[in-house]
Parts: sequence; structure tokens; C-alpha cells
Amino acid sequence: MDEKRAMSPIRPSCPSRRTRLPITLALAGLCLYLFYHVHIYVHPLPTIADPDRWYGAPASEPTSPVQASRKLVPLEAHIMSKCPDARDCLRDMVLPAMMRVHDKVNFTLSFIGTPTENDGVSCKHGPAECLGNILELCAQRLYPDPKTYLGFVMCLTRNYKEIPQRTLIEDCALEHAIDFDELNDCAAEDDGALGMGMLRDSVRRTLA
Repeated sequence: MDEKRAMSPIRPSCPSRRTRLPITLALAGLCLYLFYHVHIYVHPLPTIADPDRWYGAPASEPTSPVQASRKLVPLEAHIMSKCPDARDCLRDMVLPAMMRVHDKVNFTLSFIGTPTENDGVSCKHGPAECLGNILELCAQRLYPDPKTYLGFVMCLTRNYKEIPQRTLIEDCALEHAIDFDELNDCAAEDDGALGMGMLRDSVRRTLA
């Protein structure tokens, strides 16, 4: 009898229904807990359609000017007002790009030249180009919306050989809702010191 008992197979023990029920409920509760917390606290990656998520704030929340400026990508073009290559660059590269991304970039124009020892600037195409550069910088200062001042610059550059003739400046100013008198006052302020200072700073920025 003892040998028969020793030879009998050992059946694996299974939990009773009473034991399995608490385990099942515990697992279900754990799944619900994980699902709830993952759903609440793990945010999906931002997409192009939802750019505000990159900065940790919902699109509906107001942002400060500093926060807004951080979202814009710097885009800068370095030109000379009487240069045919600048005309082609603005027409064929800058303008098409700006038409697509104008609301995503912080666009600025800077100018090419050579600082002189007397705190002046030497422009490649002569003093007329320096004046043209100053007028374009004044437009950028007075009308910071790129749609306005870039349009004005494009208008001048189409006829770059005529810069800075008054008729051309007045026509382009009128076409782009720029006050010619304000533009002229900016270029002439402090006997031209303001305009020359802006040009000098711009040229130094380009060199840097």
C-alpha cells in the first residue's frame, strides 16, 4: 500500500475560485491605474499642426512676447541695395521662402559694407548705395512687419540702378503704404547720424 501511494502522480495544486477572484480584481485594478496615469501624464509628441506643445503650453494659453519671440526661427539676409545679385537673391530665394514661412521666422535685413576709421561706412557701389541702404534700414525700423518693409525693398531693388532717386523712393513708398516724409526724416535725423549709425551697426553685424 505504501509503495502504491508513493507511485501515485502528484497533481499540481490550483487556486480555488475564491483565491483567483481577488487576483483577477487586483490585476484589473492595476491595468486601470496604469492606463489612467499614462493617459493623463504622458503627452504625445508635438506635431507641426500643434507647435505650441514644443514649449510646454497648450495652444489656447496666452504667451508673453518673450515666449512668442522664442518660437520664431531667425532668418537674415545680407544684401547691398544697388547690387544685381541682391535683387536676384531677394526675388528668387528670399521672397518665395517668406511667402511660405513668414509667420514662423524672425526676418531681418542686414547690409554689406566696410567700416571706415572715422566711424563711417564705405559701400561697394558708392555713396548712393549707402544712402539706399539707410533708407531700407529706416523702412525696417519704422515698419517692422516684413510684409511691408520687404515689399518696399523688393520694389526698390527691381530698379536698383535708380536708387536713391526721389521718384523711385516715393513710388515704392506709396505702393507699400509707407510714409515718405517719415522715411526721409529718419534718414536725415541728427544730420544723418541716426541713419549712418544704423548702417554702421548693420555692416558690423554682417562682418561678425
